[in-house]
Amino acid sequence: MDFDFTLPGLGRPKSTRPKRVAEAMKNELSILLLQKVRDPRLQKVSISMVEVTPDLKQAKVYFVVPDGIDAGNVRKGLEKARGFFRSQIAGLLNLRYTPELIFYYDVHHEEAERLDEIFRQIAEDKKADDDPA
Repeated sequence: MDFDFTLPGLGRPKSTRPKRVAEAMKNELSILLLQKVRDPRLQKVSISMVEVTPDLKQAKVYFVVPDGIDAGNVRKGLEKARGFFRSQIAGLLNLRYTPELIFYYDVHHEEAERLDEIFRQIAEDKKADDDPA
């Protein structure tokens, strides 16, 4: 009797390790930005998300900056501190390879804030329309 191993559900289950490593990296990078980084360009930067490839070789680090701060300038600061971040992560996390860090400005965060503002305005308009005053 031959088995067909191409059926759905019989393959190797998707590993949760990249997600766990990404979460650990996000926490460690956030702590490093708060406590050890001296570059003034990186003072108010927040890490919003980290995605790690399944082979743990690369990590996409998404960052957010407050309004009024140039994201391009912040990205240059992060690129310059990339080696520092990798060496710190290598010492903190027990990994065979320390992932290469690739920095991206998180535009989804900006879009979510814009949508929140639109929903807030709609709620205020609806509340004003419902008030008979």
